Amino acid sequence: MAWALKLPLADEVIESGLVQDFDASLSGIGQELGAGAYSMSDVLALPIFKQEESSLPPENENKILPFQYVLCAATSPAVKLHDETLTYLNQGQSYEIRMLDNRKIGELPEINGKLVKSIFRVVFHDRRLQYTEHQQLEGWRWNRPGDRILDIDIPMSVGIIDPRANPTQLNTVEFLWDPSKRTSVFIQVHCISTEFTMRKHGGEKGVPFRVQIDTFKENENGEYTEHLHSASCQIKVFKPKGADRKQKTDREKMEKRTPHEKEKYQPSYETTILTECSPWPEITYVNNAPSPGFNSSHSSFTIGEGNGSPNHQPEPPAPIADVSHTSELMLVNLLPTSTPQEAQQWLHRNRFSTFARLFRNFSGADLLKLTREDVIQICGPADGIRLFNALKGRMVRPRLTIYVCQESQQLRDLQQKHEDADAVTSTFFVYHAIYLEELTAVELTEKLAQLFSISSQQISQIYKQGPTGIHVLISDEMIQNFQDESCFVLDTMKAETNDSYHIILK
Repeated sequence: MAWALKLPLADEVIESGLVQDFDASLSGIGQELGAGAYSMSDVLALPIFKQEESSLPPENENKILPFQYVLCAATSPAVKLHDETLTYLNQGQSYEIRMLDNRKIGELPEINGKLVKSIFRVVFHDRRLQYTEHQQLEGWRWNRPGDRILDIDIPMSVGIIDPRANPTQLNTVEFLWDPSKRTSVFIQVHCISTEFTMRKHGGEKGVPFRVQIDTFKENENGEYTEHLHSASCQIKVFKPKGADRKQKTDREKMEKRTPHEKEKYQPSYETTILTECSPWPEITYVNNAPSPGFNSSHSSFTIGEGNGSPNHQPEPPAPIADVSHTSELMLVNLLPTSTPQEAQQWLHRNRFSTFARLFRNFSGADLLKLTREDVIQICGPADGIRLFNALKGRMVRPRLTIYVCQESQQLRDLQQKHEDADAVTSTFFVYHAIYLEELTAVELTEKLAQLFSISSQQISQIYKQGPTGIHVLISDEMIQNFQDESCFVLDTMKAETNDSYHIILK
């Protein structure tokens, strides 16, 4: 009987121990999540935090990060446990990065209600390429003139303010954002991993890149130089749809492995959480100085309230040496006889400094022989069309052209007498062309004043002779209804004041 009573007691002890073990296994989950709010996809991706963090200072190991960045692209399933995740991206495709405020209550109160600045970079993962980064990027610029490595897809982004892209830093973009509001940035990476591989036999593996985000707060001088947080993740970039094929290939390889082998690899997560890292070493250059941006209005331009489009401001022309008056005339329109030096000056003068190095050995004849397709292939669609039009000296057609002739006293006498018809037909009349763009009475007054070599203030009124000889005052609406290439005879009348005239269009 005593032996029978020990069975339930033993079961209770075992059951109690199992409950305690289960509770202990769950005891750290709440502490890992902290006070920040997470979506379900973020919670499922928490094992990513087991990645290698050797670059972090020891004191940061248990610190809850103030911000979290989530790249909305799946991680590769062919990554071993405890290795850093690897994410495949398609060249030129827009990928969302969610900017999440992960602060605890009362943490960093100085940025409440204020903006912070984040700088995005695409850099090399391999240390050997990091040492030669400048040469690598210069080589890429040479092979892809006019293109950028990293861009922001502004119409799709939400909550970013004053996005900027420095023309001299092809792999960097920056913007301001409010941590208290929803912020999502859509980035595009235009370089592919195999462009930086030593090509020997074909089929070489592409080099991995890193997407790094550095965030700063504003100091007392209004400059965003005080570092808050940095995070990064490892990526590889493929030609369009190549990332999807690579992801599928990795998944099929993992399915063929045994269950024991699969345990050595991480599962594929739907999103990629950027892990904390050290600030980018060249970050000291960051300041609040104006730089060429997608939109220059700092306070009024906010993505999310309406669609926007990049507004790349023209790059200021590079300074060139003083040239003679004859050379300056030659720079207006490039001539076939222009030397390579004069062609370089023409490129700088017409805001094509970016391509000056590319065309450094081209004479005027070489440049003028380029077809429209050639220029677009070399310089890209936007700059290519602009360069082609500049080379061909194409002028924009005016909105309205009219021809005017000043009525002479001789013509009046001939019209009044009607005695000698042959004399009328043999009279030679000279007309002047007037080109109008704004289609306003003020513009017409200025053009007529230039024709008569007088001041525009000396023209009191302009009339058009209407039916039965009436004089109709010229207005903007009337000019807008003129037929193109209309002909008028000008008759001038002295106004009431001594120094002004009335002009009548007949």
